Amino acid sequence: MAENKKNYQQEEKREERVVRILSKDIEGKMTVYSGLTKIKGISWGISNAICRLLKINKNKTIGNLTESEIEDISKITKSQKLPLHLINRRNDFETGKDSHVIGSELDLKKELDIKRLKKIKSYRGIRHTSGLPLRGQRTKSHFRKNRRKGSGIKKK
Repeated sequence: MAENKKNYQQEEKREERVVRILSKDIEGKMTVYSGLTKIKGISWGISNAICRLLKINKNKTIGNLTESEIEDISKITKSQKLPLHLINRRNDFETGKDSHVIGSELDLKKELDIKRLKKIKSYRGIRHTSGLPLRGQRTKSHFRKNRRKGSGIKKK
């Protein structure tokens, strides 16, 4: 009886801890499935794929993961063992290879892509510089950011 109580207390302490995976702090009470999505560049589909590849229960809390499981998660996301349809950078412009980018590297790549579009003055680059939508959305009623406030209202 006393041993069960000790084990339960140790398990509670583990759940309260904050786990650091791929330079992101994640609360220990979250499940593995939802906790991995807190990392920038990991979607629900990738989180599901990681759980299946490593055979980790999706409903297990992150605080209860062992150190080896945490290392395995970081290794599998850095290596290109994910399914091809889930990877976020297929046929990269510079290298021509498929890769999955996570965290601050994702922000950097995105910023460099936008700068390249602006530099070559493509349609999307011009829309980026002018702050307009670039994927065909309408602009008559949306995307008016404080142009004129209250154009039909008289001043007193």
